[in-house]
Formats: sequence, structure tokens, C-alpha cells
Amino acid sequence: MVVPPPDRAARIVGFLKPYLLRMHFSNKYVTAQVIHTPTATVACSASSQEKLLRPNLESTRDVSAAAKIGKLLGERLLLKGIPAVSIHMKREQKYHGKVKAVIDSVRESGVKLL
Repeated sequence: MVVPPPDRAARIVGFLKPYLLRMHFSNKYVTAQVIHTPTATVACSASSQEKLLRPNLESTRDVSAAAKIGKLLGERLLLKGIPAVSIHMKREQKYHGKVKAVIDSVRESGVKLL
């Protein structure tokens, strides 16, 4: 006999979406992407390599560039209808500097962080 999972309230199910925020910082660029984990596809991404964004940035690798990338990613997530994401940080990443700038900018744009 198979036991079905318990019913959850609609307000809880709205935030149980399997989206994962990943960030990558190279010596030249800042990249952030949101991955849909069940299908292993990129749902949304933003990078300082984008041609339309480069003229607006003073530097493509500093904290201010990371904040702009986070803001842009948050706006794109809301346009796609993704209200919440969870964060994946590598072992050596700490909540400081560029990582903090990306995460805070995504949060300020209106996306919930789980």
C-alpha cells in the first residue's frame, strides 16, 4: 500500500520550489545563476560579461558589480515567476564581500531566500 504525502497549505507549497542560487567569481567577471534542480537546467542567469551591461559597470569584478548582478538576477527571477530560491555556497565562500552583495541585492529585489 502506498501512502500519499500529506497535504500542505498553499502558502507553504509556494515557497517549496526547487530553485538553487549559485555564484561564481573569477578574476575578471561575476556570474550568478539559478538552477532548477529536478531538471538540472538553468532557470535564470546574470553575468558581468553581458554586452549590454558592461558599459554601465566601472569594473566587472568588484563588489559594486556583484551588487548590480544580484539586482538584475532578482528582477529576472520575478519576471519569470520564481518567488523564492535557496542558496548554494562553496565551502570556501563566506557571507562577506561579493557573496554578500549578490545575496543582499537578490533579497532587496523582492525574491525570498530559503
